[in-house]
Amino acid sequence: MRVKFVIAYDGTDFRGWARSPGHRTVQQTVADAIKRVSNEEVEVVSASRTDSGAHARGQVCHFDTAAPIEPAVWPRAMNRVLPPDVAVLRASRVSIDFHSRFCAEDRWYRYRIRIGERDPFASRYSHDHGKSLDVASMQAAAEALVGRHDFRAFTEELQAHIDNTVRTMRRATVKAVRDEIWIEIGGTAFLRGMMRRMAGGLLEVGTGRRPVETIADLLTEKRSEMHWPIVLPAKGLCLMRVRYGDPPRDCRATAAGGRSDESDRLDRLD
Repeated sequence: MRVKFVIAYDGTDFRGWARSPGHRTVQQTVADAIKRVSNEEVEVVSASRTDSGAHARGQVCHFDTAAPIEPAVWPRAMNRVLPPDVAVLRASRVSIDFHSRFCAEDRWYRYRIRIGERDPFASRYSHDHGKSLDVASMQAAAEALVGRHDFRAFTEELQAHIDNTVRTMRRATVKAVRDEIWIEIGGTAFLRGMMRRMAGGLLEVGTGRRPVETIADLLTEKRSEMHWPIVLPAKGLCLMRVRYGDPPRDCRATAAGGRSDESDRLDRLD
């Protein structure tokens, strides 16, 4: 059967999701726990390959198993053997056609910027800025990100095999929450570093270092003549939710601007 997990993790002490020889990763940690529970070597496939230091509250992954374990039993069994910084929240049996990455309708990320005094607990999950920001200007700039655009100027590193940088963002909001500013963006797919560079650009707007209208300009050919936004640290980034249709369907044809090619399949997500 194919099993779907919804998992959460504190990414601070992980070298990201994807396996990396000699490093502690979420993918390997989850696979090792499954082996302890079912005595099987499995390939665990995620909806988002979060980078080193990034967190998740609603990561989704799947794997195939022959173990006679009911879905309701998996979370309890896994959480007995997983380390404290990762947990299985829910498990369900899904169709063999389900793919946690390719069937994802969209992904919702939150980036937290701390404007209050440094807090050893909150600072583990947010970027310390320590100064007030112009939230209204940040929200006005964020609205330009919504829609289908070329996000080349918002990538951290454009890999050689990726030739399509068009993506569709469905919402982008900026709001003050106590001593923090939360940037929340949902879209069909993200390029490597894209969420953290979008957050960096909005931070620059909030400090007054970047005019509001330049965020829209970065989505056009004007980008070649402009200074691109900074990339904020991964510790402020959290994957909040991955959404699927009912029933789930392969979304590769629309995830990256209507194309279903190698770039859609190999994008590395934030």
